[in-house]
Amino acid sequence: MALHRPLIGISAGDPAGIGPEICVKALSSEELYAICRPAVVCDAAVMEAAADFSKIDIPIRKISDPSEGAYEPGAIDVVNMKNIEMRNLRYKTVAAETGRASFEYIKRVINLALTGVIDATVTGPIHKEAINAAGYHYAGHTEIYADLTNTRDYAMMLADRGFRVAHVSTHVPLREAVDLVTKDRIVKVIQLADETLKKLGIEKPKIGVAGLNPHAGEGGMFGREEIDHIIPAIEAAQERGIGADGPVPPDTVFSKMRGGQYDIVVVMYHDQGHIPTKLSGFEFDEKTGSWSSMSGVNMTLGLPIIRTSVDHGVAFGKAGEGRANPESLIQAVQMAAKLAKKD
Repeated sequence: MALHRPLIGISAGDPAGIGPEICVKALSSEELYAICRPAVVCDAAVMEAAADFSKIDIPIRKISDPSEGAYEPGAIDVVNMKNIEMRNLRYKTVAAETGRASFEYIKRVINLALTGVIDATVTGPIHKEAINAAGYHYAGHTEIYADLTNTRDYAMMLADRGFRVAHVSTHVPLREAVDLVTKDRIVKVIQLADETLKKLGIEKPKIGVAGLNPHAGEGGMFGREEIDHIIPAIEAAQERGIGADGPVPPDTVFSKMRGGQYDIVVVMYHDQGHIPTKLSGFEFDEKTGSWSSMSGVNMTLGLPIIRTSVDHGVAFGKAGEGRANPESLIQAVQMAAKLAKKD
């Protein structure tokens, strides 16, 4: 084992989805224990059920605080939240009870990180409708973290190995997303992307900035957002010594990143970044009717604590069946450990 292994808190996600199952699968091998000490924040009974239907024979060690964990292969340390009555749990179902439980898991790992008990946080998938049914009115994890850490300037980053995007806007209607393409916001996201990639070991990040409009506006023929906001933002970033380039037409910028021209692309709205990243990391096998690959990591930039996440949802269609792929969670833990590593 490494001399110093950062302590990572993993909120398991919605108990009715695949989150607990992928936690069991990810932590049932020795791989992650070589780089970190993983503590799952969940109901121990939910984790035991996930191990059972996944046919994985591994003990669930109940702890009340991360300081009590052993963090050695062969057992999974779970901060037991005792939020779920197992007789009431229904997989594949939106429910206020599971929404409340998943929110409590998130709140606990955030508090543990803010108080310095753990070195980083990793989040499993939640269901937005369920947490709203429980009375927590957030669009998703990113907004929860921003609110509970009192963070104003933040951004979402998705990464599938060397394929990375950072978003100017995320969970807003497309009509509103256009209005959020402003010089100040773009400069902030470029800066956050630059800082994060340096923390990941890229000394001089190359940042491609996507246009908003077809052909990046074609000199104003298809819109003025590039002229009025995106180009001034790129120039401002360059004046700060950041390696920003663009605006690059959205239909070619991702191929250029894949070819090595950029380390990350700053995208202007949710789907502009999510679609190519999931095309990169998600592969469906029609013969088996399952996902042969579900790679990719979601990360929130600008927070006072480290937060990485799986890049997929609760997958109610397969929840409770033992068919979920833990690949994205494994990558999220690996990235969190790398960011939290002490020199």
